[in-house]
Amino acid sequence: MTNSKRAWLAMGALWLLLLVLAALRPLSLPDEGRYAEISRWMLVSGDWLTPRLDGIPFFHKPPLLHWLGSLSLATFGVNAWAARLVPALHAGLMLVLVYVTASRVSTPAVARRAAVMLGTSLAFLGAGQYVNHDMLVAAWIGVAIWSFALAFLHGDRPHAGWARLGFAACALGVLSKGLIGLALPGLVLLIWLLWTRQFAKVLRLPWFSGLALFGLMALPWFVLAQRHYPDFFSYLFGVQQFGRYTGTTFNNPRPWWFYLPALAGLFFPWIVFVANQVKVPVHSAQGASDSIARPVWLLCWIWIVAIVGFFSIPASKIVGYVLPVLPPLALLAAVGWQQWLGRHARERAVFGMLALCAVVGAIVLNEVAARHSARQGTADIAFTLACQAGTADTVYAVGEYPYDLPFYTQAVQPMVVVQDWPALRRAAGDNWRRELFEGADFEAAAGRVLQTPDVLVTALRRPGQWLVAPNAMPAGQIPAGWVQVQRGAGWSLWRSAPERPEAAEHKGLPGCQHQGGEQGRQ
Repeated sequence: MTNSKRAWLAMGALWLLLLVLAALRPLSLPDEGRYAEISRWMLVSGDWLTPRLDGIPFFHKPPLLHWLGSLSLATFGVNAWAARLVPALHAGLMLVLVYVTASRVSTPAVARRAAVMLGTSLAFLGAGQYVNHDMLVAAWIGVAIWSFALAFLHGDRPHAGWARLGFAACALGVLSKGLIGLALPGLVLLIWLLWTRQFAKVLRLPWFSGLALFGLMALPWFVLAQRHYPDFFSYLFGVQQFGRYTGTTFNNPRPWWFYLPALAGLFFPWIVFVANQVKVPVHSAQGASDSIARPVWLLCWIWIVAIVGFFSIPASKIVGYVLPVLPPLALLAAVGWQQWLGRHARERAVFGMLALCAVVGAIVLNEVAARHSARQGTADIAFTLACQAGTADTVYAVGEYPYDLPFYTQAVQPMVVVQDWPALRRAAGDNWRRELFEGADFEAAAGRVLQTPDVLVTALRRPGQWLVAPNAMPAGQIPAGWVQVQRGAGWSLWRSAPERPEAAEHKGLPGCQHQGGEQGRQ
């Protein structure tokens, strides 16, 4: 078997492991519950323009994740694994990207090591099966930077095909998570071109065809959304993009050095071998020995420093933001390994042991996350609700927002979310309440599901009314008369009247048939 075939088999095995891990845990809250449900609702409603949470417009991010997620759910059914297939596919894309580009700029041995290092990292096996936008934009940023870099390294005139692929990747990056899909590749490439004195080549890019491709792919959704919602641009770009970057009142405030230990954990144990590449490479010719050419080495370090530096500026920091630096980390670590231990007598055994330890660690952490999600989520009460509630019944959410409940029950109408909304508009922080009432400002009719607590008293008089509340919520805050049906691990289910005998024509929600009726009635 050739070394190339071994590399592809190893990558395939690691990606299959990723798919297996994706099937072994319930949805994590809030992110996975939120984004998986938005994708499901897009499929149910047939509204492919407007991402919606509980039927309310949700314009925090562009819709590529939800478009692809809806297609996956339509193909493989409404389940957590199908929702996770979208980030898993993009993680696979990043894995292939690392192997293919490393093969072009270094030796086959370095390319194999780089791919396996990435594929055994917690970043790949964890973030690669987590339902949010981070792996999508990271993969397309990687494709964009490498495509343009290969175009510029082609010669005096950039390679048009690679450049056009870069423009297309920027468009998909913008559709994944907004302006950073264009800004981050631009930042990295601008610094690199100036540093390596290649900036004049920018004028020789296929600008007409490249911009046309970018515009045709990226712009239609933004234009249509602005036409339907006049405040869309100011909210998405002003509040959610620039506001989050420059503001100090959003969630997850972290110190400036937060991403240094975060990257060490995401890329452990391979991060150690990146340190061997701080020194400028001796070889200047592309592919010489197990090194990389100086322009490629510079690109990798500029890529890492620019993106980590960019995300270290705002007060709010999340681990997934630095996933775009995984490709250069993998390449540098592989080169460092080959130069440090590549000719050691027991090199293969040591590498295999480290890879195995990394995989076992990721599997253990996946199980820990699964248990945490089971305690935090609503999967247990969702089975009961799906089988006992009718399609016309109303579900009220009190205390907190159960992001995953509509996904598990496969609800066909929004929940009624009960809070003191007038007071919250004056005092709500960066949380789920703000997500809902700001979304309702775009569409007043959709915002009717946001009700005040007095609605629970009138709902008591009607059959077919259900209430979900977190177990941590004091029972005294639920009006007398509601009957508790089930107390789950983290949430409780209540009904408005004595349990009705199930009529012959009664049909539960689609989630009952999907999960299995007997399981739902336990």
